[in-house]
Amino acid sequence: MAAQPVRVGVIGLGFMGATHVAAYQAAARDGFPCELVAVCDRKAPRRAGRLSDVGGNIGDLSDPRPAFDAERVRAYVDGDELIRDAGVDLVSICTRTDTHADLAVRALHAGKHALVEKPVALNVDEVRRVRDVARASNRLCMPAMCMRFWPAWAWLKRRIDDGSFGRCTGLTLTRIGAAPSWSGAFYADASRSGGALADLHVHDADFVLFCFGRPSSVYSVGDVNHVTTAYRFDGAGAPAHVVAEGAWLAPGTAFRMRYVAAFERATADFDLTRDPQLVVYRDGVGEPVDVPARSGYDEEIRHVVGAIANGKPDVAATMDDAVSVTELLDAERASLERRTVIQL
Repeated sequence: MAAQPVRVGVIGLGFMGATHVAAYQAAARDGFPCELVAVCDRKAPRRAGRLSDVGGNIGDLSDPRPAFDAERVRAYVDGDELIRDAGVDLVSICTRTDTHADLAVRALHAGKHALVEKPVALNVDEVRRVRDVARASNRLCMPAMCMRFWPAWAWLKRRIDDGSFGRCTGLTLTRIGAAPSWSGAFYADASRSGGALADLHVHDADFVLFCFGRPSSVYSVGDVNHVTTAYRFDGAGAPAHVVAEGAWLAPGTAFRMRYVAAFERATADFDLTRDPQLVVYRDGVGEPVDVPARSGYDEEIRHVVGAIANGKPDVAATMDDAVSVTELLDAERASLERRTVIQL
């Protein structure tokens, strides 16, 4: 990798911003050429590195020690100030959903690379706007679709592609947990947050697209805060059964992320709450699978840093992918509202 570090600024120091900060720092410790040089948040304690109040459903961010050295990291109140900082190469946009697109466009116009938290926007035209600006900017702009990078999920994608267990005949995805207790007013307003459909279920909708491409139809039941969708795929070799559930549940409900993938000659079972998390069953025996302990957040940060450092424009999640998953969520939302199958 190039010796010159990618200089990073993080806008928004809530749960996702704190997660990005930790991931960049871990990547730097492991030799990836990146350096956190700037942050932005409206709250003064967060600008000083005190991020123990951010909430979250994966990982422990409650360490009372400063998350970064405030004497070495420039701190801004306004996102545009950070974007104008000539010493920033890559901007991580970790603010509320309805601010993502405008910040991404301004960062790209300023000559920055951008990593944009999901969902890029609720309105597909806004996502297309970011995509088009990114194409014209000659800068990397990646949606933070972290499940594409989560080690056990990347392993599953490889098994689907390489056919080592035979054809994948079915996939069941589960992502459930307590509704966010942080930024409660924002998350309670589905017109701004998109509900659990856009906050949680988006990960599994994207992973379905990543593995199998665009479905021929969707049928969703429930509502935007507890949705279950059946995806239909046509053509030879298509899986017969693909279902994903995403839900915000009662306060205190433990977060659970799981998949069960059926193949012709095996079943792969992943559960975040279990040790071992990933087990493959075949010939009557369950075999634990050893995968890296790093999270998908860590892996996506290393991926984007490596792409920028090495001058490689291709990334494993693109703004075209962000458009596709937004269109898919629109179809699922329509299915919920109309209580019918939606053809794509």
